[in-house]
Amino acid sequence: MCGPVRCEQVADDLAGVADGSALLDPRRRRHVEQCLRCQADLVHYRRILRAMRVMRTEILEPAPGLLAEVLANLEEAGERQAIRLILSGRRVAYLSGIAAATAAGAAGALVVATRHRRAS
Repeated sequence: MCGPVRCEQVADDLAGVADGSALLDPRRRRHVEQCLRCQADLVHYRRILRAMRVMRTEILEPAPGLLAEVLANLEEAGERQAIRLILSGRRVAYLSGIAAATAAGAAGALVVATRHRRAS
């Protein structure tokens, strides 16, 4: 790779550098040491990692009644879905019935027409 290193060439590696899973080659390391934008990005990644570590140790208590509200909403959504499935199943049954009635009507008309021709 010739020429100066650009921020875009280093950007994907900065998260790995922040968590210690990646190392920069000397050219890219020099770029980060001299580039305020890349330094700021590196600091940003380190802050995110610190915040994530703190979040792992925190225990969050749900608001009173939240669990009951969530369960009620899930139950209601499940009932709505069941009703939709039943209604869509009925639509299929109605359409099948209409198709069968139409086919039976056509078959009946064919029988009547055939009998009428034989009688003539």
